[in-house]
Amino acid sequence: MNVVQAPPLNVLTEAQLDRFAARAADYDAENRFFAEDLAELAAAGYLQLTVPVERGGLGATLVQAGMEQRRLAQRAPATALGVTMHLYWGGVAADLYRAGDQSLAWMLDDMTAGEIFAVGRGERGSDLPLVAPTTRAERVEGGWRFTGHKVFGSMSSAWTRLGIEGIDVADPAAPRIVHAFLPRDSTGFSVVPTWDAMGMRATRSDDTLLEGAFVPDRCVARIVPAGWAGIDAFVLGVLAWGNLLVASVYLGIAERASALAIAGVGRRSSTALGGRTLAHNPMLQYAAAEMAMDLQVAQAVVERTSEDWTAGVDHGAAWAARLAGAKHRAATGAQRVVDLALELSGGGGMFKGNELERLYRDVRCATFHPPNPALAHELIGKSALGLLGSQPRW
Repeated sequence: MNVVQAPPLNVLTEAQLDRFAARAADYDAENRFFAEDLAELAAAGYLQLTVPVERGGLGATLVQAGMEQRRLAQRAPATALGVTMHLYWGGVAADLYRAGDQSLAWMLDDMTAGEIFAVGRGERGSDLPLVAPTTRAERVEGGWRFTGHKVFGSMSSAWTRLGIEGIDVADPAAPRIVHAFLPRDSTGFSVVPTWDAMGMRATRSDDTLLEGAFVPDRCVARIVPAGWAGIDAFVLGVLAWGNLLVASVYLGIAERASALAIAGVGRRSSTALGGRTLAHNPMLQYAAAEMAMDLQVAQAVVERTSEDWTAGVDHGAAWAARLAGAKHRAATGAQRVVDLALELSGGGGMFKGNELERLYRDVRCATFHPPNPALAHELIGKSALGLLGSQPRW
């Protein structure tokens, strides 16, 4: 099948990207949220990147959104990662809207109106929070109340709509997952400032305590069976947009690290090489080749998987494994590329203030995003063996 790739939108100018890059080091050093970046992105219309044009957005497909996020991640990784957690909700809602499902059109309208969406999925005690959360959901008049402890909550200081899920066990024989969006002006929750991480510090991914947090029916996206049986078009869309945009961010980091390393080798000379640059060192040529090949694999798998999703290719039950595989290959490939880039820096990259040092810390976060390596291999292995959806772990 020939896939026609949509042209890049290039929403952000080089001058804007330069400003984001100039702020990135300070955000990291101060462990401070990227508030100025977010304001500038909002003014540029970037927060409506994935909203259809007819609903007031820029109409980017998953392919195009991935391209834009790679450009942003090359200059300001934490800003790109944080914004991903907003953009992918728009992508999920937009895909459903284009398919004739109007159930999440309100999300597109909220985004156009300036609401900021984020992800509150992570939980201690569950590596499958999307289909098996520990957070409880209880039906009450006019909506649902959620009780649980969410970790790695993106853009904690800025979100106005937090995507969460909880399990409804009112019928123990048929538990259900309630996917909802917690309004910032709701009650029964608190944001706990816990974020002091090694990398991706500007995302300010603090914890969120849900203590009977109320979500009105209007903000409930789906109620589906627990486990893999609950993977409908909405949940699969979350997996597609979430995995592939996260993968695009880390791919952008790897591309930037590679470019920095190659430029550095081309500038530094060696007496052992008769004064020629280190680019003439065979071992450094080998390392550069390894970087190039790792990038080639990661780029190919992310781009092709994004193209297949955008084109509506029917991979059936294999989609979950394909998405997990694309994200895993991008994450681990990006880490290898940045490791090699740091080696090529000759030690200069390990100093604070060197961009490579920050990229090295940022890329460490790649494999923590679900699915982590263990879960990715479980999903892909079970899918290959025809066991996906079977007990244990659904």
